[in-house]
Amino acid sequence: MTTNAGQIADLLNGRVEGNPETVVTHPARIEDAGPQSLTFIAHPKYMEYLARTRAGVIIVPESLKLEKPAGSTLIRVEDAYRSFARFLQWVSEKRSEFTGIHPSAVIDGEASLAEDVSVDAQAIISRGAVIGRGAKIGAGVYIGQDVRIGAETLLHPGVVVYHSCRIGSRCIVHANTVIGSDGFGFAPQEDGSYSKIPQLGNVEIEDEVEIGANCSIDRATMGSTRIGKGVKLDNLVQVAHNVSIGEHTVIAAQAGISGSTKIGRYCRIGGQVGFVGHIEIADRCEVGAQSGVGKNIKKPGSRLNGSPAWDYYRSLRAGAVYRRLPELEEKIRNLEKIINSQAQDRKNE
Repeated sequence: MTTNAGQIADLLNGRVEGNPETVVTHPARIEDAGPQSLTFIAHPKYMEYLARTRAGVIIVPESLKLEKPAGSTLIRVEDAYRSFARFLQWVSEKRSEFTGIHPSAVIDGEASLAEDVSVDAQAIISRGAVIGRGAKIGAGVYIGQDVRIGAETLLHPGVVVYHSCRIGSRCIVHANTVIGSDGFGFAPQEDGSYSKIPQLGNVEIEDEVEIGANCSIDRATMGSTRIGKGVKLDNLVQVAHNVSIGEHTVIAAQAGISGSTKIGRYCRIGGQVGFVGHIEIADRCEVGAQSGVGKNIKKPGSRLNGSPAWDYYRSLRAGAVYRRLPELEEKIRNLEKIINSQAQDRKNE
C-alpha cells in the first residue's frame, strides 16, 4: 500500500497541514512510527510524542492547538480516533481484495451468483445457493445447498456454511468458522446410550454482523438460530441451537451460549462467559469475563460478574473480602484466644 497525505485527507474528509505529497506506506503506533508511517493522536496523554515522533503523517483533531509547528504533516479531522479506524478499514479492504472467479473454484450450475461476486481458489458453492452482489468468497470456503448470502458479505478462507443457512449483507466471517453445524441434541435411552435428535432448522444471520475465526454457530432443531443485525462475535465463540442474540450485542472470545438462550440487544459479554440453556438476558446487560450465568436477567442494563453471576459491584466487594480471608481468620483465632482467656479468668475468680 502506497498513498500520500492528500489522498488520505480526501478519504477522511480532512484538511492537510503540511506537505500533501508526503508518502505513506503503512499505519503505525506513534511511538514506533517512521517517515512513511501514518499515525494519530486522539488522547492528550500522547501529546508528548508530537515533538519527537518520526511519523510522516499524523491524524489529529481539528481543535488541536500547537505551541510550535509540528515536524510531521498533519491531517486535521473532527474525530481522530474514528478517522484512523476508517483508514485501517480502507487498508484492510485493499489487502483482502481478490476479484473474479478462480479457475479452481467449483460452482454448481444451479447456484446463482449476482454481478461482481468474487470466488477465490478451491471454494465450493453448492446447488441452489444464492450469492448477493459484490460478495467475496475466500479460498477453500464451502457453501452448502440453498444457502443465501447477502450483498458485499466477505467470507474469509475456510469458512463452512451448511445447507439452508442465511447470511445478510455486509457481513464478515473470519477463517474456519462453521455456520449451521448440528445442534447438540441427543435423547437418553433406557440402556444408557443416546439417540441423535435430527436438527432440521437453520441459522439466520442479519446484516452487518462480524464473526471471528473458529466460531461454531449451530443450526436450530426446528426454526432458526438467530444472530441480530450488527452483532460482533470474537474468535472461538460457541452459539448453540435455537439461541437468539439481539442486535448490536458484542461477545468476547471463548464465550459459550447453551441451547435456546435468548440474549437481548446492545449487550456486552466478556471473554469465557458461560450461559446455561433456556434463559433470557435483558437488553443492554454487561457480563464480566469468566462469569457463569445460570438464570434469567430480567432488568435491562444489569451489570454482573462472577460464577454464579451476580451484581457486579457487590461481587467486587466480596472478592476484596475473599482475598483477605487468611488475615480475617487469624484475627478471629486471636479473638477466640482472648475470649477464652477472659472466660477462664472469670472462672478462676
